[in-house]
Amino acid sequence: MLRLKGFSRFNVTFENNIFVTCEHFTGKKIGCHYAKLSRMTNQPPDEILTILARDSRTSHETIAKMTGRTLDDVSKSIQQYETDGVIKKYSTVIDWEKASNEIVVAFIDVRVAPARDVGFDAVAGRIARFAQVKSVWLVSGGTDLRVVVEAPSLRELASFVSEKLATLDGVTATTSHFLLKRYKEDGALFFESDQDQRLVVSP
Repeated sequence: MLRLKGFSRFNVTFENNIFVTCEHFTGKKIGCHYAKLSRMTNQPPDEILTILARDSRTSHETIAKMTGRTLDDVSKSIQQYETDGVIKKYSTVIDWEKASNEIVVAFIDVRVAPARDVGFDAVAGRIARFAQVKSVWLVSGGTDLRVVVEAPSLRELASFVSEKLATLDGVTATTSHFLLKRYKEDGALFFESDQDQRLVVSP
Protein backbone atom coordinates (compact mmCIF):
# COMPACT_ATOMS: atom_id res chain seq x y z
CA MET A 1 0.00 0.00 0.00
CA LEU A 2 1.26 3.48 -0.96
CA ARG A 3 0.17 6.59 0.97
CA LEU A 4 0.57 10.19 -0.21
CA LYS A 5 -1.34 13.10 1.41
CA GLY A 6 -4.48 11.08 2.09
CA PHE A 7 -4.21 9.06 -1.10
CA SER A 8 -3.88 5.27 -0.93
CA ARG A 9 -3.86 2.48 -3.47
CA PHE A 10 -4.59 -1.18 -2.80
CA ASN A 11 -3.61 -3.99 -5.15
CA VAL A 12 -5.44 -7.28 -4.72
CA THR A 13 -5.30 -10.45 -6.80
CA PHE A 14 -8.47 -12.54 -6.71
CA GLU A 15 -8.90 -16.14 -7.77
CA ASN A 16 -8.62 -16.86 -11.52
CA ASN A 17 -5.99 -14.14 -11.97
CA ILE A 18 -8.32 -11.15 -11.53
CA PHE A 19 -6.06 -8.22 -10.53
CA VAL A 20 -7.80 -5.31 -8.80
CA THR A 21 -6.39 -1.86 -8.05
CA CYS A 22 -8.57 0.33 -5.78
CA GLU A 23 -7.76 3.96 -5.07
CA HIS A 24 -8.87 5.80 -1.93
CA PHE A 25 -8.62 9.42 -0.88
CA THR A 26 -9.05 10.40 2.79
CA GLY A 27 -10.56 7.01 3.48
CA LYS A 28 -13.15 7.09 0.67
CA LYS A 29 -12.93 4.85 -2.38
CA ILE A 30 -12.64 6.91 -5.56
CA GLY A 31 -12.32 4.11 -8.09
CA CYS A 32 -11.26 0.56 -8.88
CA HIS A 33 -9.65 -0.90 -11.99
CA TYR A 34 -9.79 -4.57 -12.90
CA ALA A 35 -7.63 -6.64 -15.19
CA LYS A 36 -7.53 -10.28 -16.18
CA LEU A 37 -3.99 -11.57 -15.95
CA SER A 38 -3.27 -14.14 -18.62
CA ARG A 39 -0.23 -16.10 -19.60
CA MET A 40 1.06 -14.57 -22.82
CA THR A 41 2.70 -16.55 -25.58
CA ASN A 42 4.56 -15.60 -28.74
CA GLN A 43 3.23 -18.64 -30.55
CA PRO A 44 0.87 -17.58 -33.38
CA PRO A 45 -2.65 -19.09 -33.41
CA ASP A 46 -3.28 -22.25 -35.39
CA GLU A 47 -4.24 -21.38 -38.97
CA ILE A 48 -7.21 -23.72 -38.65
CA LEU A 49 -8.69 -21.56 -35.89
CA THR A 50 -8.05 -18.36 -37.82
CA ILE A 51 -9.84 -19.73 -40.90
CA LEU A 52 -12.83 -21.04 -38.94
CA ALA A 53 -13.12 -17.77 -37.00
CA ARG A 54 -13.38 -15.94 -40.32
CA ASP A 55 -15.88 -18.39 -41.85
CA SER A 56 -17.10 -21.37 -39.84
CA ARG A 57 -18.57 -22.96 -42.99
CA THR A 58 -15.12 -23.57 -44.49
CA SER A 59 -14.85 -27.29 -45.23
CA HIS A 60 -12.08 -29.50 -43.87
CA GLU A 61 -10.93 -30.11 -47.43
CA THR A 62 -10.58 -26.38 -48.13
CA ILE A 63 -8.73 -25.83 -44.85
CA ALA A 64 -6.32 -28.64 -45.74
CA LYS A 65 -5.54 -26.97 -49.09
CA MET A 66 -5.15 -23.53 -47.48
CA THR A 67 -2.80 -24.74 -44.76
CA GLY A 68 -0.89 -27.42 -46.66
CA ARG A 69 -1.86 -30.04 -44.09
CA THR A 70 -3.47 -33.40 -44.70
CA LEU A 71 -7.25 -33.78 -44.50
CA ASP A 72 -6.88 -36.31 -41.68
CA ASP A 73 -4.68 -33.92 -39.68
CA VAL A 74 -7.16 -31.06 -40.10
CA SER A 75 -10.15 -33.20 -39.11
CA LYS A 76 -8.40 -34.57 -36.01
CA SER A 77 -7.24 -31.09 -34.98
CA ILE A 78 -10.75 -29.65 -35.25
CA GLN A 79 -12.22 -32.58 -33.35
CA GLN A 80 -9.64 -32.08 -30.57
CA TYR A 81 -10.37 -28.33 -30.42
CA GLU A 82 -14.07 -29.14 -30.01
CA THR A 83 -13.37 -31.70 -27.30
CA ASP A 84 -11.08 -29.32 -25.40
CA GLY A 85 -13.58 -26.48 -25.58
CA VAL A 86 -11.31 -24.29 -27.70
CA ILE A 87 -14.05 -24.16 -30.33
CA LYS A 88 -17.16 -23.21 -28.35
CA LYS A 89 -19.72 -23.15 -31.16
CA TYR A 90 -20.22 -22.41 -34.84
CA SER A 91 -22.32 -19.29 -35.36
CA THR A 92 -23.84 -17.25 -38.18
CA VAL A 93 -24.08 -13.46 -38.42
CA ILE A 94 -27.67 -12.55 -39.41
CA ASP A 95 -29.07 -9.21 -40.50
CA TRP A 96 -32.36 -9.45 -38.60
CA GLU A 97 -33.62 -6.19 -40.08
CA LYS A 98 -33.45 -7.67 -43.59
CA ALA A 99 -35.12 -10.81 -42.26
CA SER A 100 -38.00 -8.59 -41.07
CA ASN A 101 -37.57 -9.68 -37.46
CA GLU A 102 -37.48 -7.07 -34.73
CA ILE A 103 -34.77 -7.70 -32.17
CA VAL A 104 -33.78 -5.07 -29.63
CA VAL A 105 -30.16 -5.19 -28.49
CA ALA A 106 -28.61 -3.37 -25.55
CA PHE A 107 -25.14 -3.20 -24.05
CA ILE A 108 -25.50 -3.08 -20.26
CA ASP A 109 -22.63 -1.81 -18.12
CA VAL A 110 -22.88 -3.48 -14.73
CA ARG A 111 -21.15 -2.49 -11.51
CA VAL A 112 -20.58 -5.41 -9.16
CA ALA A 113 -19.51 -5.86 -5.56
CA PRO A 114 -16.97 -8.71 -5.93
CA ALA A 115 -17.49 -11.61 -3.55
CA ARG A 116 -14.71 -12.88 -1.35
CA ASP A 117 -12.70 -15.78 -2.84
CA VAL A 118 -14.68 -15.82 -6.11
CA GLY A 119 -14.31 -12.22 -7.29
CA PHE A 120 -16.75 -11.45 -10.11
CA ASP A 121 -17.23 -15.04 -11.29
CA ALA A 122 -20.30 -15.81 -9.15
CA VAL A 123 -22.32 -12.79 -10.31
CA ALA A 124 -21.11 -13.08 -13.92
CA GLY A 125 -22.10 -16.75 -13.94
CA ARG A 126 -25.64 -15.99 -12.75
CA ILE A 127 -26.03 -13.25 -15.35
CA ALA A 128 -24.72 -15.50 -18.13
CA ARG A 129 -27.41 -18.12 -17.45
CA PHE A 130 -30.28 -15.84 -18.49
CA ALA A 131 -31.57 -16.69 -21.98
CA GLN A 132 -31.76 -12.99 -22.89
CA VAL A 133 -28.03 -12.56 -22.25
CA LYS A 134 -25.85 -13.20 -25.31
CA SER A 135 -22.43 -12.15 -23.97
CA VAL A 136 -20.82 -11.26 -20.66
CA TRP A 137 -17.34 -9.75 -20.35
CA LEU A 138 -15.26 -8.52 -17.44
CA VAL A 139 -13.90 -5.12 -18.48
CA SER A 140 -11.66 -2.39 -17.14
CA GLY A 141 -12.80 1.17 -16.44
CA GLY A 142 -15.64 2.63 -14.43
CA THR A 143 -17.82 -0.50 -14.61
CA ASP A 144 -17.06 -4.17 -14.11
CA LEU A 145 -19.14 -6.23 -16.56
CA ARG A 146 -20.31 -5.53 -20.10
CA VAL A 147 -23.46 -7.53 -20.86
CA VAL A 148 -25.11 -7.90 -24.27
CA VAL A 149 -28.86 -8.47 -24.02
CA GLU A 150 -31.41 -9.24 -26.75
CA ALA A 151 -35.22 -9.20 -26.56
CA PRO A 152 -38.17 -9.09 -29.00
CA SER A 153 -39.21 -5.60 -27.84
CA LEU A 154 -37.94 -2.59 -25.93
CA ARG A 155 -40.49 -3.20 -23.20
CA GLU A 156 -39.34 -6.78 -22.62
CA LEU A 157 -35.69 -5.75 -22.61
CA ALA A 158 -36.29 -2.93 -20.13
CA SER A 159 -38.32 -5.29 -17.94
CA PHE A 160 -35.50 -7.84 -17.93
CA VAL A 161 -32.91 -5.25 -16.90
CA SER A 162 -35.00 -3.66 -14.17
CA GLU A 163 -36.61 -6.79 -12.73
CA LYS A 164 -33.97 -9.50 -13.14
CA LEU A 165 -30.54 -8.08 -13.89
CA ALA A 166 -30.48 -5.03 -11.62
CA THR A 167 -31.97 -6.94 -8.68
CA LEU A 168 -29.33 -9.67 -8.55
CA ASP A 169 -27.30 -9.92 -5.35
CA GLY A 170 -23.92 -8.29 -5.94
CA VAL A 171 -25.14 -5.95 -8.70
CA THR A 172 -24.87 -2.35 -7.49
CA ALA A 173 -25.67 -0.37 -10.65
CA THR A 174 -26.50 -0.76 -14.34
CA THR A 175 -26.24 1.58 -17.34
CA SER A 176 -27.98 0.68 -20.61
CA HIS A 177 -26.82 1.54 -24.13
CA PHE A 178 -29.28 0.56 -26.85
CA LEU A 179 -28.05 -0.50 -30.28
CA LEU A 180 -29.32 1.94 -32.91
CA LYS A 181 -27.63 0.65 -36.05
CA ARG A 182 -25.10 -1.99 -37.03
CA TYR A 183 -22.27 -1.12 -39.41
CA LYS A 184 -20.02 -4.15 -38.85
CA GLU A 185 -20.27 -7.28 -36.74
CA ASP A 186 -17.84 -10.19 -36.48
CA GLY A 187 -16.14 -9.00 -39.66
CA ALA A 188 -19.37 -8.74 -41.67
CA LEU A 189 -20.37 -5.35 -43.12
CA PHE A 190 -23.98 -4.23 -42.62
CA PHE A 191 -24.13 -1.63 -45.40
CA GLU A 192 -24.29 -1.95 -49.17
CA SER A 193 -21.02 -2.37 -51.07
CA ASP A 194 -21.55 0.75 -53.18
CA GLN A 195 -21.33 2.85 -50.02
CA ASP A 196 -17.88 1.43 -49.41
CA GLN A 197 -16.61 3.15 -52.56
CA ARG A 198 -17.35 6.56 -51.05
CA LEU A 199 -15.53 5.95 -47.80
CA VAL A 200 -12.17 7.65 -47.37
CA VAL A 201 -9.80 5.76 -45.10
CA SER A 202 -6.69 7.53 -43.87
CA PRO A 203 -3.56 5.39 -43.43
